[in-house]
Amino acid sequence: MSNEHLADLTQPQRDRLAFVELRVRFIGEIRRQDLVTRFGIQSAAASRDLALYKELAPGNIDYDPKGKSYVLGANFHPVFDFPPERVLSWLTQGFGDGEPMRLKAWVASESPSRLTHPDLDVLASVTRAIHQECPVGIEYHSISSGRAEREIVPFALIDNGLRWHARAFDRKSQEFRDFVITRIKRPVLMRDADVQTHERSDQDIQWTRIVELELVPHPDQPRPEITEMDYGMDGGSLLMKLRAATAGYILRKWSVDCSPDHSLRGHEFRLWLKDSLALYGVKNAVLAPGYRSPDKNKVEP
Repeated sequence: MSNEHLADLTQPQRDRLAFVELRVRFIGEIRRQDLVTRFGIQSAAASRDLALYKELAPGNIDYDPKGKSYVLGANFHPVFDFPPERVLSWLTQGFGDGEPMRLKAWVASESPSRLTHPDLDVLASVTRAIHQECPVGIEYHSISSGRAEREIVPFALIDNGLRWHARAFDRKSQEFRDFVITRIKRPVLMRDADVQTHERSDQDIQWTRIVELELVPHPDQPRPEITEMDYGMDGGSLLMKLRAATAGYILRKWSVDCSPDHSLRGHEFRLWLKDSLALYGVKNAVLAPGYRSPDKNKVEP
């Protein structure tokens, strides 16, 4: 699709075509009803939009009569240049799915940009695998073991504050793990392969377990009332319910002192985990600042 063809479209049309591309590229399919629901248009108008996208971007979508939906074409080439942040916000929070535009902000603001961005083609393969509930073959590069071929069954994305992970069952280690999206290369969806019961998300104990954490102002920081204001505390504490699989990431991101005796020093440690035993059995608790497993404190007889 050329810029000239795009220029001939109205902005609402461009937004709807951008939505079509997002759905097909990252979810793998789109139905007429998806456009009807998202934009409040009639079915006939939705049909025209799909036909228009197919005309302007040949090979990007194919009609699947069995599923009665449009699916990703074998010769897909993106028309819209979506920034990774926009794609991830849409995938995880459901907004920002219109045509990407560089508009003037309503108020001046600055936010630090991420140091790393996932490759959108890799991300799209992972998110299609999540949506379609199928395994994906990948080339994965890890610090400990280098390059390796793996088969994983992804079911969720995790933002650890620095980079994005895919939570997945790893067929090599036979356990659930987090895979950094930027370390995944050459993903191939295995649509005809079955997913076994033990590979599904409801079998991931760290994912299904919810831990309740009570955060309080760090005892060694002055003016605890300021910390209470900054973090919207009620009664001097902040109660959080997190998946065990994400707890360590969030505690590290927030610089929460998780030592039992609040022994960490530094201006960054504004918060203290009141009961470190709440993290017992949480695998990624090792990421939490100052955390010590109670098992390591035991004195052997």
